[in-house]
Amino acid sequence: MSSLFGLYGASGCGRGIMPLARESLGASPTARLVFIDDALAGQRLNGHEVMDFDTFCREPADKRHVAVAIANPSTRAAVVLKCADAGLDFFGVAATNCVRMDEVEVGTGALISPFVTLTSNIRIGRHFHANLYSYVEHDCVIGDFVTFAPAVRCNGNVHIEDGVYVGAGALIRQGKPEAPLRIGAGAVIGMGAVVTKDVPAGATVVGNPARPLAARRG
Repeated sequence: MSSLFGLYGASGCGRGIMPLARESLGASPTARLVFIDDALAGQRLNGHEVMDFDTFCREPADKRHVAVAIANPSTRAAVVLKCADAGLDFFGVAATNCVRMDEVEVGTGALISPFVTLTSNIRIGRHFHANLYSYVEHDCVIGDFVTFAPAVRCNGNVHIEDGVYVGAGALIRQGKPEAPLRIGAGAVIGMGAVVTKDVPAGATVVGNPARPLAARRG
């Protein structure tokens, strides 16, 4: 039985995940691994063929699996819906040196980069991205389509809703069991921001301590 595995997105995010996907599949003679990227179809990148989406869906295979390597949460969600509508299955990728401790639940389609740590009693939703050197501490709840850029530090008792993007080097202060620190759906945490209090849904916060980004005046 042949299986076709596609990493959707051949930009920096996808090219960073591809070696991990290749390692996880090993030397299976029945598994074929390609990039999916309409803009770059027909090329070879880092030793892998690039297909457009329609070609991937038509390519002869007994099973087709997709992992979506697109950092932007809303774009990733739209691509996941497109793949689901096409009847494709999803797979996740995790570096062999990531650390998962006790009672960690991670939803389908997660992409976990090297040197990521997930401590204990953590619940993470679908299609999570955790980039290099990020960590999630104890008793956190993270929704679907959340992205952690490199070196994000998420301390304990934090609740992050769907579609949040957390920029490189951001630090999220620890909440309390009876009052978790909350980051609302669709929020953006700027690079290097230090989050010390709740962030409303859809807000963009930057700085230390993190504050809402002021709107530009025309």
